[in-house]
Amino acid sequence: MEHKISVLDVDIDTCTAKEALKKTIGFMESMPVNIVEMVTVDGLMQMDEMPELKGEIRKFDLVMAGDRTILEAAEVTEKKYLQETEGQLFLKLFLRYLHKNHKRVYLLVESEEEGQAFFDYLQKYYEGIQVAGLAKVSAQNRADDMLVNAINGGEVDCVIAALSAPLQEDFIIRNRNLLDVRAFLGIGKSTLPVCRNSFVSGKLGQFLVKYIFKREIEKRKQK
Repeated sequence: MEHKISVLDVDIDTCTAKEALKKTIGFMESMPVNIVEMVTVDGLMQMDEMPELKGEIRKFDLVMAGDRTILEAAEVTEKKYLQETEGQLFLKLFLRYLHKNHKRVYLLVESEEEGQAFFDYLQKYYEGIQVAGLAKVSAQNRADDMLVNAINGGEVDCVIAALSAPLQEDFIIRNRNLLDVRAFLGIGKSTLPVCRNSFVSGKLGQFLVKYIFKREIEKRKQK
């Protein structure tokens, strides 16, 4: 059963991985672009002082927790939700769908190293996915027009963005009406397999981020 929770004023859908997959496959069969976002702990922290951005995220078609810590913060206790989120089951199922149906995707990353790691991962485990293009997106050097043209020219089915917040959200909000794709999936910078060796996504970095996040949640509950 699906309902919404609110964590740091961001509305998040709680649904099983299969329910989310069914919705997303439906998005892949319709136009215009539908936005699926997997919010992360560090993403929520980065967006905490951005009420306008949070308002725009409410217009996304599906917003899911990318980390079980987010569900725990909202006192979600159902084991199925927690286990599926921890194991990133939805992402695995969706990549399997893209692989099985030989869908064309465009990857957005923040560095060449991350892009190569992501590309290699897809080639190794989901070789049926056709990577039509890969681009580095920078907050300091935005070239949205060129990037939108490249994505549309690649005739892709889905854009997968592995970017930090709020860069990822800002890109799709600004360009939603310009993209000629069926789905935009934002998985966040810290989600595997990209950025695996960075400080933010490493075990120590994630431990510290989650510790700060939990402290902030507890602080607000006490107010």
